[in-house]
Amino acid sequence: MQPPAEREESSVSAQDAPPDSEPEVEIVADDSGDGDLDDGADAIPEGPIPDRPITPAKVSSKELLAADGFTRYLAEIRRYPLLSREEETEYARRFHEEGDVSAARRLVTGNLRLVVKIALEYRRAWANVMDLVQEGNIGLAEAVKRYDPYRGVRFSSFARYWIRALILQYILKNFRMISFANTRAGRKLFFRLEKERNRLMQETGEATPLQLAEALEVSEDDVVAAQQLKLPTLSLTAPRSSDPEEGRTLGETLADHDVDVESEVVHSELMNTVDQHMQRFAAELTDEREQAIWSERLMAIEPLALAALGERFGVSRERVRQIEARMKTRLKAYLTEQLGESLVLDFTTAD
Repeated sequence: MQPPAEREESSVSAQDAPPDSEPEVEIVADDSGDGDLDDGADAIPEGPIPDRPITPAKVSSKELLAADGFTRYLAEIRRYPLLSREEETEYARRFHEEGDVSAARRLVTGNLRLVVKIALEYRRAWANVMDLVQEGNIGLAEAVKRYDPYRGVRFSSFARYWIRALILQYILKNFRMISFANTRAGRKLFFRLEKERNRLMQETGEATPLQLAEALEVSEDDVVAAQQLKLPTLSLTAPRSSDPEEGRTLGETLADHDVDVESEVVHSELMNTVDQHMQRFAAELTDEREQAIWSERLMAIEPLALAALGERFGVSRERVRQIEARMKTRLKAYLTEQLGESLVLDFTTAD
């Protein structure tokens, strides 16, 4: 993993930038770090520096349980003491020369607050600050591995470069569901599109995609894609308007091309017409047995058995079946007369 070899603006004094063999991330200027070179190790005392103990938490366990994750994290990292320049150099030397993992751990824990400080600078670009803190911590660990204590640069100044690079790289790759910032042209558009648009508007009064593409040395298609992706994301489940009485969501207003609305309407009207004629046919039934067959077999969700009806009326099962068959024949003839012969009717009923 490499931070950018080229960046928009950067005043961080650091060791030589890594080569261009891996993806780059552009770095925004940061003058807050102590990046001045000093005279070397004259101020470092003789012998190893004793480790300072980790201080206990200053808040109760109940307060920590009630706090959010970020607050609990801040309470935890405050337990680790900040490092002086001499301590940073000593721990870095021990890790660089002896591979002392405990010294590397001290360098990381002593700069966790620096990661939070840098991550908070981008809280407007990413809602969950802890995501940025985690990425910054990865950059901090990478800085520990690459730091050279003999170059005369303070570790915290060098670490800023890697912390910011990893945070920006995370935002670039994840700030949209569809990312265009994974290429050199995309990163250039991410950082410079609005700035270049404002400059062209002041100079020429317009900023067309072609003008922006020429100024940024990218294709016009890249500019158009970047402009579209910078638009606010729309949710299909969000309310269609700010009016609470509107009720419908954006997804409910989109047409479903898999549904033939005309056929659905025709079928619904036909079924209503058939239902009306069947009710008229039922109203003309006068025989008690036919009425029972109609309501308890032909119109019932779970038809009553023929034998049960035969037992009720004192006739055989076969007699009930014959009465039902005649009713179906009369009903089919009635509906054909009312609706025409093109209507296909199925009066199959399980016994």
